[in-house]
Amino acid sequence: QVQLVESGGGLVQAGGSLRLSCAASGRTFSSLGMGWFRQAPGKERGFVAAISFSSTTYYADSVKGRFTISRDNAKNTVYLQMNSLKPEDTAVYYCAARALVAGPTVKYDYWGQGTQVTVSS
Repeated sequence: QVQLVESGGGLVQAGGSLRLSCAASGRTFSSLGMGWFRQAPGKERGFVAAISFSSTTYYADSVKGRFTISRDNAKNTVYLQMNSLKPEDTAVYYCAARALVAGPTVKYDYWGQGTQVTVSS
């Protein structure tokens, strides 16, 4: 079993930055593939970014060049650095985990509770 706790969400103006964190426990973090997803009101949850156990990264086209996913195995934490934020980035952001691999289409086994990100225009 893996427990995931997100933090770092909040209210920011368009063009601003936020860094989300996801702390994992319950399994060797270095063996996990990690992902970030988001769900805006009235929309389905969608892929944002992912990083495999070997630090291969994946991004949705809508965030490439603005968001950066990274991991710190010593701190059992994955980060999502979000720059040049837009109002359309407003959503609840969820952290997800699974064994080893990561990516936009793989099935994740564990999910956090989510953190709200609101970008004002």
